[in-house]
Amino acid sequence: MQAEHQAAQAILRARAARRPIPRISETHGIAGLDQAYAVAEINTKVRLAEPGRRVVGLKVGLTSPAVQQQLGVDQPDFGVLFDDMEYLDGDAIPMSRLIQPKVEAEVAFVVGRDLGGSHPPTWGEFLNALACALPALEIVDSVMQDWRLTLVDTVSDNASSGLYVLGLQPVTLGVLDLGRMGMQMSVNGTVRSEGTGAACLGHPLRAAHWLACTMAARGQPLRAGQVILSGALGPMVPLAAGDEVTATLGALGRVGCRMTA
Repeated sequence: MQAEHQAAQAILRARAARRPIPRISETHGIAGLDQAYAVAEINTKVRLAEPGRRVVGLKVGLTSPAVQQQLGVDQPDFGVLFDDMEYLDGDAIPMSRLIQPKVEAEVAFVVGRDLGGSHPPTWGEFLNALACALPALEIVDSVMQDWRLTLVDTVSDNASSGLYVLGLQPVTLGVLDLGRMGMQMSVNGTVRSEGTGAACLGHPLRAAHWLACTMAARGQPLRAGQVILSGALGPMVPLAAGDEVTATLGALGRVGCRMTA
């Protein structure tokens, strides 16, 4: 595990210093998903050892078939969301917390009931456990220089997790057609990204169900109150200080934030 610990420390140092580093898949010889998730888990434990720090949800990444094909994979990946990553609609977000951020619009779900047990939840069990949906922005952020990364690099770096922004008004799932829902995201008043729910693994609920099954198999089932970021509905867009971001996600409504220096 020496290589995994060294890679984890390199990522932690890079985030603390806000300085990108070369791909750890090359510099530390991390190869394959098992090693990559081991690196991420080491840093999760490090962060949880800090006073008051806790996990409040998970994100699904690589939900676009085009991106999967680019990285040579046939499934998504996941990362952990910590309590200090969360912002709400309209909040100001300091660029000082980030390295080379990009933003994407997503559907967020809130888990209403524990999904206990080690067995993957059925579709019915999964749907019954969800409380509501919210419009969301995910601010992804990689420590790998110029976003030149492989699957191993992004998984090791907690699926390139940065921060996230949640809308304020929860919406009941039964009234939504998430697969056909349109998304439009603007930066400083100019539309920069468009898409639909179908861009997220065919349907955002499919992506979230994949996560629920994956975490159950890993012995870490989803818990009541956790947030699920289900994956991008369109291309991600680079961010800079002063940018104002607004996304409209059909019947889910709008969510936005502004980036400060």
